[in-house]
Amino acid sequence: MESHLPAFARHADVVEPSVLNRRDPVLLESIRRRFGFARATTRWQDVVAERPDIIVVSSPAALHHEQAAAALEVGAHVLVEKPFTLTSAEAWDLVGKAIRSRTELVVAYGWNYRPMVVEAERLMTTDGGIGEIEHLSITMSSNTRALLSETQSANPSPGRPRPETWTDRAISGGGYGQAQLSHALGLALRLTGLRGAEVFAYMGGGSPGIELHDAISVRYVGGAIGTLSGSSNHGAGGGKHQLEVRVIGTRGQLLLDLEREALWRYRGHGDDMRIPLEPDAGRYDAIGPVDAIVELALGRGENRSPAELGARTTEILEAAYRSAATHAAAAIEVDSPSLAGLASGQAQPLE
Repeated sequence: MESHLPAFARHADVVEPSVLNRRDPVLLESIRRRFGFARATTRWQDVVAERPDIIVVSSPAALHHEQAAAALEVGAHVLVEKPFTLTSAEAWDLVGKAIRSRTELVVAYGWNYRPMVVEAERLMTTDGGIGEIEHLSITMSSNTRALLSETQSANPSPGRPRPETWTDRAISGGGYGQAQLSHALGLALRLTGLRGAEVFAYMGGGSPGIELHDAISVRYVGGAIGTLSGSSNHGAGGGKHQLEVRVIGTRGQLLLDLEREALWRYRGHGDDMRIPLEPDAGRYDAIGPVDAIVELALGRGENRSPAELGARTTEILEAAYRSAATHAAAAIEVDSPSLAGLASGQAQPLE
């Protein structure tokens, strides 16, 4: 909320703040006054009852499915914070609801809207890209040790989540994987179009169920394999996320390094493209998803982080936590409902 509301305020000509929800009535009134909302309520159901054109779901992850489903059912366009949902069944259910309601659901994967990432996708999808994908490596490290522990302040500033949003497994669904790798997967799966088939995961550090570090192996539909590494660092990187995606294909390879602002596609001698980038081209911000939901509500623009992408991300994370708990590989049920079946409401979501 702390980042979304200032981003919406940039669209003052088309966005009218209607109704705001937060559990804490004191913080609620402070935010209402700051951003000029007409109404404030401690009941999220009151927001849905207003039937606004756009609803933002930035509650704890365990509530995303219920609240986003209710928003879609009244015909609102919906922006959902990540992690999208905690189960694949919930995720695919929202995919179907968005299709049937003919509204847009945007998952807040902010990097997907950065020009650097848009260019990386162009390199992956035009002129044959790098061919058939064989291997995907995702490495992420960020300063989340306080966020995922009890050391952060119990008195958040207006707009910031309460500590238990990330430190209570029943609310968050897990630790670093949910808090950060959801972003990394949302980017990498957008670039590659891959879908997970089987996952084996080690998770460590932190308190039980709220891991600081992840080491995950993934087999994808179609035969590609890959690794997914996440770690809570000690504040290195000057506040920037350390995120690198490497993709190897039958025709070449692509490197996307958001920390070092590097984008490189190599397809052999004479076909070596290193894209010049501005300083801070890879820095994360939350403006892209907000701009996208506004444009989509106006009947234009592109959804670069739709519900279907969120569902593919959720599947891998759900399987990773299952694997870490059982010390065995976890298969992903890939016979998901067809989009046609979801649109008709006849297909059942994944179990």
